[in-house]
Amino acid sequence: MAAAIVWRKAGAASPGFHLLHLAGALDRLFTYARGDALTDSQKAEARAEGQEHPGLDAAALNQHVSVAIDRALDQLRATDPATLFEERRVGRTASSNAIGILVHAAEHTARHAGQFVSTVKILGAAS
Repeated sequence: MAAAIVWRKAGAASPGFHLLHLAGALDRLFTYARGDALTDSQKAEARAEGQEHPGLDAAALNQHVSVAIDRALDQLRATDPATLFEERRVGRTASSNAIGILVHAAEHTARHAGQFVSTVKILGAAS
């Protein structure tokens, strides 16, 4: 049986949230970096990241994150360096350039990966 994911604990963001958000934010930011707008599905997934997902076990969550990272790496490899400084819309009102969004995606992913590890360690110490 796969390990359960802790979704709520002491008012802090859960390990499950950090991984779902890591994958979702990576997908959304790379969408903007391509110059595309978010789909309704991506917007719905963003809203659902903070909710409990009791049917999602550790193996499925790991697979979800791995797919998101692999997809982002594939896109990064295929990105034409000549497009890195082209303007990109982020959301409805903000703008950046492709490289700025890609760098932010890397930083944001690292932050949530670190928060995931820290939260898991804290929860393990509290058990």
